[in-house]
Amino acid sequence: MSAQQRTSKNKTLGIIGGMSWESTQSYYRLINEGIKAELGNLHSADLLIHSVDFELIATLQAQGRWEELGDIMLNSGKRLKAGGVDGILIATNTMHKVAEQVQAATSLPLIHIADATANAIKQQGLTKIALLGTQFTMTEDFYKQRLIDAGLQVLIPYTDARAEVHRIIYDELCQGQLLDSSRQYYQQVIESLAKQGAEGVILGCTEIGLLIKQVDSPIPVFDTTTIHAAVAVQFLLGNAKSS
Repeated sequence: MSAQQRTSKNKTLGIIGGMSWESTQSYYRLINEGIKAELGNLHSADLLIHSVDFELIATLQAQGRWEELGDIMLNSGKRLKAGGVDGILIATNTMHKVAEQVQAATSLPLIHIADATANAIKQQGLTKIALLGTQFTMTEDFYKQRLIDAGLQVLIPYTDARAEVHRIIYDELCQGQLLDSSRQYYQQVIESLAKQGAEGVILGCTEIGLLIKQVDSPIPVFDTTTIHAAVAVQFLLGNAKSS
């Protein structure tokens, strides 16, 4: 099939971003690089991005006000639908806690980050996986259960390590700070989980991939931003399924 024929079938993707904008810009770059690689020439992605104010999101998360957070995500999804998108992507792991509500409210396909990640892990034949992310992502069923339902065994850090992994995300990574000391801490956590039998590690916060690369880990790294963006490219080209 020629690039021209494939372009005629391309879709428009709506991205709910800004959580944080540092990782949203990675999505924008990766998706456009993917389209360029597939179609060549001057091709780029057909995207609509609604970027929210992360200060409000983070405050509501800390206060456990998930109903209000759901309303913000639903409003964002509806605005993107009104703009004519064919599908939705939430450019963050944690806010997939309300992904099902967003999909129901928009009646649009939603590219779920946990499903995309589980598929990438299974393609490598792994079954026991470590998960790093916010406290919400590491401990709550909205994310972990989808991995378990896909046939994976999930390991998470101990309580104190979970708290520090979470703190680094909000206090440093989401504010553009990439500290060597924090990279070393994440390395120690990954090494500990590997000793417990983890065959790979999910970077289950879209900012962690800004700090941790494959060279920093003794086991395979699954960067959710990169994986999610790759599935988004296939969706835009009409090649991928979504939830």
